Amino acid sequence: MTIELPRTALLGVGSMSGAVLDGLLAAGLDPATVTLTTKSEQSAAAHRERGLDATASDTDADANRAAVRGAGLVVLGVKPYAIGDLLDEVAADLEPGAVVVSVAVGTTIASMEAKVPTGVRVVRALPNTPIGVGHGVTGISAGPSADAEAVAVASSVFAAAGTVIEVPEAQLDALSAVSGSGPAYVFLLVEEWQRAAESLGFTHDQAAAMVQGTLRGAVELLAASGREPSDLRRAVTSPNGTTERAVAVLQDADLEGTFERASRAAIARAEELAAS
Repeated sequence: MTIELPRTALLGVGSMSGAVLDGLLAAGLDPATVTLTTKSEQSAAAHRERGLDATASDTDADANRAAVRGAGLVVLGVKPYAIGDLLDEVAADLEPGAVVVSVAVGTTIASMEAKVPTGVRVVRALPNTPIGVGHGVTGISAGPSADAEAVAVASSVFAAAGTVIEVPEAQLDALSAVSGSGPAYVFLLVEEWQRAAESLGFTHDQAAAMVQGTLRGAVELLAASGREPSDLRRAVTSPNGTTERAVAVLQDADLEGTFERASRAAIARAEELAAS
């Protein structure tokens, strides 16, 4: 499998944009087509060992500007608060018609379009970290400047390693609260489930094997069966059996309400970031 993109500049490689990069390389993207900048020389050197053209912005003040010259696709991987300053820095060097994609929460399309020259096309994307292992879920929203071609280019970045869902920007924070923050919900569930197993007398390794193996198997079964999760749950839950008694305890905990409150808290924080 291979993926072809326009020459790509990746400005800032943090945990999320680093996962995107890992997904692209695993999908067959030629490292020679990517120019990236990182904050430190140590990080840049590690990426050069992978065959990437990497420069540290803390030692080369012109690194970001040089990276975007000739790039048809520019992915902004810095923190949300730094997006505006970064676009101010590189705006004059962006190629006409370039597609600029931000993966930052709380950075609006309007705020980015106000920083770039006319003709540069802006898209927002909010992936989640499983994109680094080929199983990402990414929300895409196009700005007024982005035509169908720009959306297709941006989508291909993330579709190479997962699922892409195009939504209006007004829905993007909600999507991120479900799929963007979602891996943390799963990891927290695994943590607590393993602690519960250990409290029943199992070792840490035994608990990890049982919980993680069960979770992996259940997710694979859900994907392969094509059935609704409620159907599969009922198939495991024999009337008056042990699972029925356990599920009743979980249902009494109001999991639906808990997940909704958690999601709304994430949305509220994204709105705070957008307003700051």
